[in-house]
Amino acid sequence: MNSVNISVVIPLLNEAESLPELCEWITRVMDDGKFSYEIILVDDGSRDNSWHVITHLASSNPCIKGIRFRRNYGKSAALNSGFSLAKGEVVITMDADLQDSPDEIPELYQMIKDGDDLVSGWKKKRHDPLSKTIPTRLFNWTTRRMSGIHNLHDFNCGLKAYRSEVVKSIEVYGEMHRYIPVIAKWAGFTRIAEKVVEHRARKYGKTKFGLERFVNGFLDLLSITFVSKFGKKPMHLFGLLGTLSFLVGFGIALKLAIDKYAFDVYKMTDRPLFYFGILAMIIGTQLFVAGFLGELIARNSIDRNTYQVSETVGV
Repeated sequence: MNSVNISVVIPLLNEAESLPELCEWITRVMDDGKFSYEIILVDDGSRDNSWHVITHLASSNPCIKGIRFRRNYGKSAALNSGFSLAKGEVVITMDADLQDSPDEIPELYQMIKDGDDLVSGWKKKRHDPLSKTIPTRLFNWTTRRMSGIHNLHDFNCGLKAYRSEVVKSIEVYGEMHRYIPVIAKWAGFTRIAEKVVEHRARKYGKTKFGLERFVNGFLDLLSITFVSKFGKKPMHLFGLLGTLSFLVGFGIALKLAIDKYAFDVYKMTDRPLFYFGILAMIIGTQLFVAGFLGELIARNSIDRNTYQVSETVGV
């Protein structure tokens, strides 16, 4: 049984100004609720004074731990690193910019204790410009349709709660932090709920994300959908497409051969359809080989974390 009730994992990049206030707020909530807890601050290659602030906070509070990356690897790597160290029976994630309210933690914790595997926050009322809210709604609508998780309105909300088994069973890489509910679902954790949470205006600094994240997000969604369904069995996709393409090409070639040798109508090479048939057979063969090679890679690959931690404190 875990001795820690709640692990709070906070990825950050250049958030030195907000960290003292955020940690003080979280500590106050934990003390009021009489929770045993740990705060894991993951410095994703900050260039400001963030790591100095983290070491100072950790020295004054043994519940605060810090991880520092050598360079900026992205939010997904920071979350994955924090998940690997989390000891709590419930893991809470939030952003470091004070736009997520720690006052939501007790209710999120209780929802997990009541049986949910994952609870995602929904910033129903946002303090963002239309240039950000409209693409966000489109992104979430597309994700709901493609993932089949129809009860979530905000997949990318940083404020989430997880049962410990969830974060220990999944791997977050690239920019897949947007799709943790999708990854969790494909890992077998289907009790996914949502909670309306407060969205606060940014108090310090500026956002680290631009509009390009929506393009990257759509491409990542295609990637995670493919990997989730066919990552361990690529032959099921490439083999099927390759076989169908080859059969279409073979059928065209067979018909043209019958017309030529049975009825002596025309030369096979005189018809453009002949070349489409040859092309279909070539593409089919290539897809089949790609599936075969994918199977070999999938069965012999070893997952490795590619980010490097340079320092830790309190861990």
